[in-house]
Amino acid sequence: MSSDPADMKAELEKLRAENEALKRTKEKGLSMKIGEKGGLSVYGLGRFPVTLYKEQWSRLLDMADEIRAFIAANGDRLKSKE
Repeated sequence: MSSDPADMKAELEKLRAENEALKRTKEKGLSMKIGEKGGLSVYGLGRFPVTLYKEQWSRLLDMADEIRAFIAANGDRLKSKE
């Protein structure tokens, strides 16, 4: 990194903006990131991120109604983590 005051100020502003974005994301509880291998990771659901490739996300999202129906039908056997 350069010791030029203008470069340092620009870097500081960039870091401040990133910090504010992270704070806003944390308030929502969930965030997304594209990993090194091109998978989409969703953070905030549990201890580890859920990472799938776009085709896998599409298949999962296409099943949203079925998943909701399954949860409703089996709600008495499923545990909740609040």
